[in-house]
Amino acid sequence: MNFRFHNLLGAPYRGGNAVISNNTLLLSPVGNRVAVTDLLKSETSTLPIQSSSNVARIAVSPDGTFLLAIDDRNRCLFINLRRRALLHRISFKDRVAAVEFSPDGALIAVATGKLVQIWRSPAFRREYFPFELVRTFAEFDSKVTTLDWSPDSKYLIVGSKDLTARILCLKKLNSGGKKKPFMLLGHRDSVVGSFFGVNSKTNRVCKAYTVTRDCYLFSWGFTSDGGGEAGVSDPPSPGTPERDVEGNLEVIESDGVKKRKKIDVQDGDEGYLSWGKWELLRKDGFMQGWAKVTACDYHRGLDMVVVGFSNGVFGLYQMPDFVCIHLLSISREKITTAVFNELGNWLTFGCAKLGQLLVWEWRSESYILKQQGHYFDVNCVAYSADSQLLATGADDNKVKVWTLSSGFCFVTFSEHTNAVTALHFMASNNCLLSASLDGTIRAWDLLRYRNFRTFTTPSSRQFVSLTADQSGEVICAGTSDSFEIFVWSMRTGRLLDVLSGHEAPVHGLVFSSTNAVLASSSYDKTVRLWDVFDGKGAVETFPHTHDILTVVYRPDGRQLACSTLDGQIHFWDPIDGLLMYTIEGSRDIAGGRLMTDRRSAAKSTSGKFFTTLCYSADGSYILAGGRSRYICMYDVADQVLLRRFQITHNLSLDGVLDILNSKNMTDAGPLDLIDDDNSDIEEGVEKQTRGKLGFNLPGSMPNRGRPIVQTKCLRIAPTGRSFVAATTEGVLVYSVDESFIFDPTDLDINVTPEAVEEALRENQPSKALILSLRLNEDSFIKKCIFAVSPADIPAVATSIPYKYIQRLVEALADLLENCPHLEFILRWCQELCKAHGNSIQQNSRNLLPSLKSLQKAITKIHQDLADTCSSNEYMLRYLCSSGTKK
Repeated sequence: MNFRFHNLLGAPYRGGNAVISNNTLLLSPVGNRVAVTDLLKSETSTLPIQSSSNVARIAVSPDGTFLLAIDDRNRCLFINLRRRALLHRISFKDRVAAVEFSPDGALIAVATGKLVQIWRSPAFRREYFPFELVRTFAEFDSKVTTLDWSPDSKYLIVGSKDLTARILCLKKLNSGGKKKPFMLLGHRDSVVGSFFGVNSKTNRVCKAYTVTRDCYLFSWGFTSDGGGEAGVSDPPSPGTPERDVEGNLEVIESDGVKKRKKIDVQDGDEGYLSWGKWELLRKDGFMQGWAKVTACDYHRGLDMVVVGFSNGVFGLYQMPDFVCIHLLSISREKITTAVFNELGNWLTFGCAKLGQLLVWEWRSESYILKQQGHYFDVNCVAYSADSQLLATGADDNKVKVWTLSSGFCFVTFSEHTNAVTALHFMASNNCLLSASLDGTIRAWDLLRYRNFRTFTTPSSRQFVSLTADQSGEVICAGTSDSFEIFVWSMRTGRLLDVLSGHEAPVHGLVFSSTNAVLASSSYDKTVRLWDVFDGKGAVETFPHTHDILTVVYRPDGRQLACSTLDGQIHFWDPIDGLLMYTIEGSRDIAGGRLMTDRRSAAKSTSGKFFTTLCYSADGSYILAGGRSRYICMYDVADQVLLRRFQITHNLSLDGVLDILNSKNMTDAGPLDLIDDDNSDIEEGVEKQTRGKLGFNLPGSMPNRGRPIVQTKCLRIAPTGRSFVAATTEGVLVYSVDESFIFDPTDLDINVTPEAVEEALRENQPSKALILSLRLNEDSFIKKCIFAVSPADIPAVATSIPYKYIQRLVEALADLLENCPHLEFILRWCQELCKAHGNSIQQNSRNLLPSLKSLQKAITKIHQDLADTCSSNEYMLRYLCSSGTKK
């Protein structure tokens, strides 16, 4: 199957600034990708475009068409957001602290280092170099931190770490000398936010606000020369034109009489903000103690400021009187982004350390969106039986359950006190099992969202593997310290048996789907089969020459696969105890070079093995992953590599490159492992673990370098249409590529689209459907299905040959999810099962993925209808009773 990247789960936000486009579309950086959340449809997806490192700043054009994504390495991607296509690339010379489109969408302002660059925004034109540098401002003494456009796209207010804010005019004025930009002085700390305020009647700039890191807000007012305001030293000479705040042009005649003339902002205005003075109106403090301002935003229409602090508190203030409307705490960590939507009724907050993203409606004080991902590595994942839910467990001691269709987490279980190491969904979909290093196995009720049973051992153990039999009566868990397998009764919670025999940690446990035989793998170089129900102990032992890392059963239970430390995958016949195949995969899984490696990637032997395996739904291929940037797909029968998936191109992770840059290596070690004086100073407060002399105090966390790219767990959906990978980047979801691929199954010279159309015109639906199935074009298959009348469905279903049943079932499953003709498609499914029930039952293994897809679609529709009917039960009763009375 042709799989492609579909979504990224695990953390809705990782850092940088969030942006709301078109009032309902929320964009947030997630590693080296950008997540897009539709706040109206309650759906989230991730753009398939990857940056070279973690995305630091993003900006969206006013019409919502283009997206700018700039990473930590100052590389910028220009993306068509609607088409999800990468258009252009550009690199900046210094770190980008702020980027913003002009209100008219024609220009882009970029704060890179001490410079502010104005670029012309690329459009749909094909050009050799579409980015055109219009102007560069270099008036700053330190790095620029924030900028904001005026509504007419002619001015910028820019804040910097040099404790100043400046008003920049894009057009060069027709004055005799060079006029310097206005400087707003008086700040005692770096400027975090700077914003223009406008006159509500004329929509012209008349005020400004600056927010500093030390929790102060400065309000500035603009007065024109000759406007009667204080601070004008010399009166203008006769005949000199002047402009007031409302945009009027005043001319002083020779007799001293002023004549006022109204002009348009766009016509002949060379810079109305350049002929006046700015003065400080008031200075207000947020009074947050030791906390610092880490994020802020301003809404011009409402004249309101929202501010986020390093202690997790945010405040909403009405300007210009500085009236506090809300002051609430949403986290214990610093707020890294705070932004208004276009209407100003929703506030978006993000906390990078916790992976937290909130959208809050401040008038009704209610949540529009509340999502938080895992803030440590995800260790394990598990699919539900209907492939609609996904459970994840991580080192943050939490278990989260996600809805795959929406990409949202709907429940979080936090009762574990140590890392979660294994998960298992029961066949009923209403129960989830989790194993942890805290020595407990917990059973979760997904209907009432509670922990209804906890399985423990007489003495504390650390569990690293978990499984349950098909009936759900027996639960087994393997340990890493006592090398034992514990068996419990699901119904009573009582410990039934303790299986001993392994001499190393038991990291693999799986039940056969046919004869309820338990298979276990251990670092003691053996795979053991156990008859749990008869209590006979180990039935058979499969020895190996290297440590065994994991073991899996084929879905039909007739084959067993295990991976060893030398990079091989061994396939066993569990019934006869014979070795069937061996795949040498050390070259395929070979990863990149780590910063601390003494050898090159080609000569290194570390990490060249598979730590997780997963069979496909039909057992024809197997997925394998490990401490590498690759996921390998092998054909089991031919033992050949079908495809390698590279999980990330993010250079912020270690192990992505095969050859490292020697410039980053010093006598003291890699540059990324060396702490400089500023690396331990956070936005809010200096770390308490840092001494005055700059060295680490005992007990403080040293610099461990970059995270290592790896895949910890792989799972294929029971439908076979998607698979997930728990990686360093998060939980990657891959699905079958739905784009058009010409893949006919039984093609000859007479099977053409014209032949299908001719059969439909001649009213031969059975012939047309068979031709479309042979042609294997999805649009023709669905067209022929709808061409059959309801009365002819039994006859047409009987005439379909068995070899086309799988393709027809896949088409019906897709129609059930996207088609309003529910009864018609269900009638097709019913008649197809009646006509080919025996053949489907005899070949259930080959048809299992398509049948699971059909079951998933029917179950989803059933749940939607049940929810709708239960919520409208009394309305339906009323309508029925009113119809009866009439």
